[in-house]
Amino acid sequence: MSEAQRLVELIPRLRRYARALVGDRAAADDLVQDTLERAWTKLHLYRRGTDLRAWLFTVMHNVHVNRIRALRPSEALDEDLLEQSQHAPQADALVMRDLDRAIARLPEDQRAVLLLVVLEEMSYEEVAQTLDVPIGTVMSRLSRAREKLRLMMFGPSATAKLKVVK
Repeated sequence: MSEAQRLVELIPRLRRYARALVGDRAAADDLVQDTLERAWTKLHLYRRGTDLRAWLFTVMHNVHVNRIRALRPSEALDEDLLEQSQHAPQADALVMRDLDRAIARLPEDQRAVLLLVVLEEMSYEEVAQTLDVPIGTVMSRLSRAREKLRLMMFGPSATAKLKVVK
C-alpha cells in the first residue's frame, strides 16, 4: 500500500484528534487540510518503515502550534482556569459537556499530551516522538493535565492527598 493510500486511511483519526484539539468542527477541518497539505509536500521527509500515524500527528501538532503562535502571544495561566465546574447529575451529556470544556481550558501542551494518550491511545514513547519531547515531559504533562481536570471537574476535595509515612 502506498503512503498516499495510508494517508487517506488516517484522515478520520486526524479529524477526531483535530476536533478534540481545537474544539470547533470548521477549525478542525482546516487543521486537517493544512496538515495533509504539509504532509503531502513533505512526504519525501517521511522515513519508510516508521509509523506514518505518528509522523502525521507530529505534522498536525506542528501546524497547530505554528497557528497558535501566529494568532496570539503566549498567555499566562489564569487563576480562573482552576475554577471548578458544576457537576450535572441530570445527564451524562452534561458531564461530557463539562469535561469537553475543561479539556479546552487546559494549557495547549498538556491538552495535546492528554488527547494523544487518551483519545488516540498512543504510548508514551509515541507521544514523545510525535511532540518531539522527552518521555519524562510527556508523563509530567499528562499528570498535570489529569490533576487540573480533576480540580476543574470535582473541586479541590477530589485531589489525592498524600499521607506522610514514618
